[in-house]
Amino acid sequence: MGLADTFQSVIDSLPDDWTDLAFDLRINEEDRYIEAATYMVQVNPQPYSKADWHWQVLVAHRFGHAASVPAVHGTLKLMDDAGFTGEMQVTQVREGRIETTYLPRRAESFRREFHKLRNY
Repeated sequence: MGLADTFQSVIDSLPDDWTDLAFDLRINEEDRYIEAATYMVQVNPQPYSKADWHWQVLVAHRFGHAASVPAVHGTLKLMDDAGFTGEMQVTQVREGRIETTYLPRRAESFRREFHKLRNY
């Protein structure tokens, strides 16, 4: 199973109210680390130095300061297409939090659309 498929299976296994997750990624082709880093830069990974894992990737579900699910999946798909193999390990999943936004003096149509987009 490729990196993108592994990531998608992790996402599919999460409950609907998950907000963010972190996973560590290690590639098997360490001699191609720089090439892999040029793909990974799209999702702002945090590199590990002198560790068994190469990067930590933060992923946001509907909101937050992390890479989106489609961006991470697309990046991992590009790495699969380039012939990279590796493994990932989920290190943290947060769930049950919701975005809070102060919406005074906004039109009712704006509030309805906002809540519709956020699935409230």
